Amino acid sequence: MNILILGSGGREHAFTLKLSQSTKINELFVAPGNAGTAQIATNLAINPTDFEAIKKVVINNKIDMVVVGPEAPLVAGVHDFFLSDADLKQIPVIGPKKDGALLEGSKDFSKQFMQKHGIPTAGYRSFTNETLEAGYTFLETLQAPYVLKADGLAAGKGVLILNSLEEAKKELKEMLTNQKFGNASATVVIEEFLDGIELSVFVLTDGKSYKILPSAKDYKRIGEGDTGLNTGGMGAISPVPFTDEVFLKKVEERIIKPTVYGLQKDGIDYRGFIFIGLMNVNGDPYVIEYNVRMGDPETEVVLPRIASDLLDLFEGVADQTLHEKSFEVSPQTATTVMLVSGGYPEAYEKNKEISGVALIKDSIVFHAGTKKESDKVLTNGGRVLAITSLGNSIEEALETSYRNIEKVHFEKMNYRKDIGFDLT
Repeated sequence: MNILILGSGGREHAFTLKLSQSTKINELFVAPGNAGTAQIATNLAINPTDFEAIKKVVINNKIDMVVVGPEAPLVAGVHDFFLSDADLKQIPVIGPKKDGALLEGSKDFSKQFMQKHGIPTAGYRSFTNETLEAGYTFLETLQAPYVLKADGLAAGKGVLILNSLEEAKKELKEMLTNQKFGNASATVVIEEFLDGIELSVFVLTDGKSYKILPSAKDYKRIGEGDTGLNTGGMGAISPVPFTDEVFLKKVEERIIKPTVYGLQKDGIDYRGFIFIGLMNVNGDPYVIEYNVRMGDPETEVVLPRIASDLLDLFEGVADQTLHEKSFEVSPQTATTVMLVSGGYPEAYEKNKEISGVALIKDSIVFHAGTKKESDKVLTNGGRVLAITSLGNSIEEALETSYRNIEKVHFEKMNYRKDIGFDLT
């Protein structure tokens, strides 16, 4: 089979590497890809939301399946585009259609969905610029900290957690009246703060049945001890030690089943990944958010633990035979540490030469923000490389990742030295 993967980050490199291990693969293409995917697939300089360009590539390269990495093309309706085109409608797309992608594309929609189907989540209300004063009044009924979420996609930056009521009111006005996040914050969800331990659970579904993928925890803050600005993720661990069978059973019964069957009841034919951001509050799971794709850098610790053929699972999603597919997970722990550009998540420079990657042993190097020029690999984003290792414990896996990081260099390289600090 010929497969096209849309996206350019560490998640897409992880998909490419995992799919390349399948005996059913003929050719792999990644649009636009990075320097890592270029080593094992053919990169195509195409924007994942340029559907007409994607159509040409699919036809010219006889693509048999499209795997969508990021959320933007899903929310924009790439799956619907394929289904509505006579030349493309027989080609399976791994990722939900536009109606299912609203789970991530609209915080208000996802909260309404949870409320409708009895899925545990924080109390909330939604506001627009016209109801700004009502938003102020609602904030006054809550205890600090205050959680404000832009309704639409805001590149992972649309969630604010604020400790003062005055600051919360100010930021609500910034979001609604001054369009701090553009159209994404035309509606803002204000919700109660949940105090607990965060983790992510991933589900692959064909719309009828599902497989629960390994759990993971990622580290969003730039600074050690979870301090400083939020990032796209500085590292991840899988599995999460506190996700024992009892907790995961609660997650399945209270959250996964009502989500999958709720989509069915609402007439949403959902085929792809559901990323469930959870808070463990005194042993009980609550949903913080849904994403409609795999997380990054969680993918870099989840996929290496899956022992099954990923393409076989994707075929099950496409033809709704996922329940028939074998699914095995390694008992080992996977850890990843993200190497980022100096200054990230604020202003940073690109085009720094990366050296030492070839010296790495016993770890997998996933490229995130890289590109190849001549025979050099250069930085091309804020998050540059993810160094993933497997071990029989968190400590063993982390030791391998950190040992290998010492071999890598690029100007102003930064990384957190305490990934997993709260789990060991």
